[in-house]
Amino acid sequence: MKKLLVFLGILGTILLFLLASASGNASTLSEYYKLILTLNGVLLLALAALVGSRLTQLLKRVKNKVFGSRLTIRMVLMFSLVAILPGALVYTLSVQFLNRSIETWFDVRVDNALERGLNLGRNAIDYQLYDLQRKANVIAWDIHDNSMSLLLERLSKLREQTGVQEITLFDKNSQVHAHIGNEYAGLVPNLPDRKIITEAERSNYKGIESDANHGLIMRVIVQLPGSELSNRVKLLQLIQPVPKQLAQDAELVEQVRSEYKQLSQSRSGLKLIFSLTLTMALTMALLGALALAIYLSDKLAAPLSVLAAGTRAVAQGDFTQQHPVISRDELGILTHSFNRMTRQLSDARDTLEKNQAEQAEAKAYVEAILGSLSAGVLSLDEDWHLQSANHSALRILGLDPSRIGNLPLSQWNEAYPSLTAFFAHTIHGFLSDDEIWQRQIELDTEKRVLLVRGTRLTQKIDGAEDLHGYVMVFDDITELLSAQRDAAWGEVARRLAHEIKNPLTPIQLSAERMEMKLLDKLDESGAEFLKRNTQTIVKQVAALKQMVDAFRDYARKPSGKKRPLDLMQLLKEILVLYEAAPIVCDFKEHGSLMVNGDPTHLRQVIHNLLQNAQDAIADAQEQRICLLVEKDEKWARLYIEDSGKGFPAELLPRVFEPYVTSKAKGTGLGLAIVKKIIEEHHGRVQVGNATGAYVRIELPLWEETTSG
Repeated sequence: MKKLLVFLGILGTILLFLLASASGNASTLSEYYKLILTLNGVLLLALAALVGSRLTQLLKRVKNKVFGSRLTIRMVLMFSLVAILPGALVYTLSVQFLNRSIETWFDVRVDNALERGLNLGRNAIDYQLYDLQRKANVIAWDIHDNSMSLLLERLSKLREQTGVQEITLFDKNSQVHAHIGNEYAGLVPNLPDRKIITEAERSNYKGIESDANHGLIMRVIVQLPGSELSNRVKLLQLIQPVPKQLAQDAELVEQVRSEYKQLSQSRSGLKLIFSLTLTMALTMALLGALALAIYLSDKLAAPLSVLAAGTRAVAQGDFTQQHPVISRDELGILTHSFNRMTRQLSDARDTLEKNQAEQAEAKAYVEAILGSLSAGVLSLDEDWHLQSANHSALRILGLDPSRIGNLPLSQWNEAYPSLTAFFAHTIHGFLSDDEIWQRQIELDTEKRVLLVRGTRLTQKIDGAEDLHGYVMVFDDITELLSAQRDAAWGEVARRLAHEIKNPLTPIQLSAERMEMKLLDKLDESGAEFLKRNTQTIVKQVAALKQMVDAFRDYARKPSGKKRPLDLMQLLKEILVLYEAAPIVCDFKEHGSLMVNGDPTHLRQVIHNLLQNAQDAIADAQEQRICLLVEKDEKWARLYIEDSGKGFPAELLPRVFEPYVTSKAKGTGLGLAIVKKIIEEHHGRVQVGNATGAYVRIELPLWEETTSG
């Protein structure tokens, strides 16, 4: 806005000067008065629009309660009063002075003096003209009877005697008969126009005319006496210039009188022009002063508005606010103090953020360590509210912190009723006298076993211990216990297989030899009795051998005969043996599923699962076995599902334990052997109930095995 105000100020000064110059009639700019007045009016409207828009913006800022707007409008009002009151006083005095001054210009005495001066000049010229006419009459009577041969000589003498400039004798047809003139006269006579000649024929002519070369000249034309009788009228013309000084004085008096009359007639117009010019100048000055007042008020209030905005930014946490100190007054001191305050706040925040970053880094380090632990870690405050939990803790317990909310540990069972026993044992452990306690807790619903350790967090303050919270560490040892149990069963199976299998063959041989030795020596009933008991011994020995073989398979060491194997091809070979079984296959058109495995052991796994499925659907109304094969980036999956009754709920968590079975006949080692073989192949096995029982086996693909 500064540049705009400077431009408008310069333009306004120039236009006002031109308007003042054009207000006088004598000015060369007077003919452009209307144009200059129009330009001043346009500039006035532009200033009014500028001031109006700025005032509108200022009022909107006041309405919106912008900080500093009220102070700005107060300063604008004060500046406006300072400009308007003196301006109005000067304007009033100027108008009064102008009107009185214009009235004093026009006085009756001045008018009379100009009129008398003009009459005096006219009388002097008229006297000169009358004298010239008298001379013309004398010359006319002198030459009217002269012959043409003596006419020029006589005219020359008469011109010298009378002192006229030019004497010309001509007729009414403008035919010159004689012409005499001094050195100022032209070679060609200055003949009048036809109108003057006609007037001179009726009566003598005298007049004052303006000549381009001699200024004002006196022209007198008279008829020669007796010329009208000859029907050829001759006219005598005398031309004499008006004395230069007399002509100038008369012309000046006439010009002044004319201008005076014009001014006198346009007196009201002059008052209007001067008043309008003065009003235009005053209005433009006031609008310019008002625009300047708005600009200066904004400039004065701007530092306060900037400081207010900076204060709001600081209140919102932005401590980077720094404002330039543009003055050395109180505002400059205030700005400097504000900058120093923001620097101190910024330094304090940087220190705080640095400390918080160090704490966050330390916390992230601890959380990274806790997150990498397979064990779960929970921390509670002194009021038993959850403070933190690592991913393993949430995974093992299946907790969702949003469901727990701000509940204490004693009320967590409301959100997780299945963990009631776990929470009760935990609280009991923390309330015990042990500084570090340990519990082995079984989750009844999932038959999982957790090993839990806990301790109280205390801090000594002035020699007394202050409780700060609790921390517990737990791990799911279900697989560990299962592995220990499998190892124990494996050891038992190896010993039983060794201890039982050795005497079975001698028992069978002894029974068969006894039958051979005694069969011929007994009667028919005795021989039948011996034969029946001997066969019973042989059958039971065979059953014991089968059981021992199962124990041997369960207790065997991992085989080292693994090789790349196409699981799809293996399934197709096995399913040939089960063509009579109601098996539905969904292989999704897989070309091949290469795994790293022992074909003999995997064949045994599939046979065991298919045999179990056939046993399960033996008494079912709808007999169906479904096989599904899937493949993803890392795993090959085999689903086997039957339409039987499914696993009993009480046995489901323990189906992979030896001698756990729901069948009337069987050793209960089938699924245990399946699990052992699959784990030897670095796979996973899962069982459950859907429409019937299902088993899902996952084996790593050969590509993933070799790339790893």
